[in-house]
Parts: sequence; structure tokens; C-alpha cells
Amino acid sequence: MTQAHPDVVDKSSWEQARADLLADEKAETKARDQVSARRRRLPMMRVDDYVFEGANGPVTLAELFDGRSQLIVHNFMFDPEWDAGCPSCSNLADNVPHLAHLWAHDVSFVRISRAPIEKLLAYSERMGWQVPWVSSSDCSYNQDFGWTQPDGEVPGVSVYLRRGDEVFLTYSTTGRGVEPLSGLVGYLDISPYGRQEEWEDSPEGWPQLPTFTTGKRHDEY
Repeated sequence: MTQAHPDVVDKSSWEQARADLLADEKAETKARDQVSARRRRLPMMRVDDYVFEGANGPVTLAELFDGRSQLIVHNFMFDPEWDAGCPSCSNLADNVPHLAHLWAHDVSFVRISRAPIEKLLAYSERMGWQVPWVSSSDCSYNQDFGWTQPDGEVPGVSVYLRRGDEVFLTYSTTGRGVEPLSGLVGYLDISPYGRQEEWEDSPEGWPQLPTFTTGKRHDEY
């Protein structure tokens, strides 16, 4: 356990420091609302109706909506040669809300990976997940949208809207763009030591490890 810790102050000093930070937090919230408003105004792009391999056989992109008008896709890094999914993607997968909350807003949620469906289903069972998962191993979905590059898999989230028989891409993000979808990140960011990764601006003596080395699959800690 590290010996470094925040400064110890009296009650009035703590309340003043907290009030100062609150002003910045409120500004951040307003800025985030403004970005979300712009996101809702993005144009959309018509996409092909790809065919994936699901637990019960072939399934099209349109069918993944399961009767709803909106679809969020977790593009999960799982190379066909791997025996387990990406630890970071697995962490994000652990943070998916109960699907009923999404369904109530006319939103479906699925995962798409390039590994064979048998590997995806086995790993999903190991992790205890209930989210539908399909394989893109027999179509060009990953390559067409950049989720598979010449040097490997790319993680991220994409969002689609269905209008009749047509499907449109409305949003896509990768890298740190998925952070708002991780409850774990939110909890760590309010903890005294943060995410404990070396890229963070933390005080001297705070525990910090190389980036992407602090998270594991939830059954490997």
C-alpha cells in the first residue's frame, strides 16, 4: 500500500477546495451536454446489410435490431487465432447496463467480433455475459469499417439506425471515445489514486503503472 496521500486539512478548507472543483465539474457537464447535442445532429450513412454468424445461424445486420429502430454495436477485439477476448474490451463488456433499460428506449445492443462463433459463445459463457454476440468471420464488416487493420484488431463502438429495410451508420468511436460507457472508469476517476496509470497527471508518489497493465479479465485477478 502506498504511503502517499492527499493533504490533510480542516473542514472549512476541504469544503472550499470541493466547491472550487465543483465549478469545474459543472462546466464539464455543460460541455458534455453540448457535445451530445452535436452528436444527435450528425448526418448518417447508408450501409450494406451484412450477414453474420449468430448462435442460431446466419443473421443480418438489420435482424440484429430485433425489431427496434436503434442498434449499438460493441466492436469487440477477438482475433480468430485468440483463445480469449481482449482484456480491455472485456472490461467494457462488464459495464454494459441491463439490456431492459436500453430496450425501453428502443435501443438494441450486440457484440461483433471476427473470431468464430463457437469461441465467442464459449468466452461469453465464461464471463457470464448475456449480450447477443455474432461473428463477422465470413463477411467484410470489420475490414470495411476499420475494426480490423493490417496490424490487428481495433476496439470501439458504432451506432446504427434502421428506417424500414435500410440501415444507417449514425456514430462511431474508438480509443478513449468509449470511456463514457465504462462505469469502472467513472468510479476510478473519483477515487483518490485514480486509474493508477502513468499517463495520468497525479501528485508525486501516487501509484502509477504502465498504461493498459492495470486491468485484467474479471476472473483473473
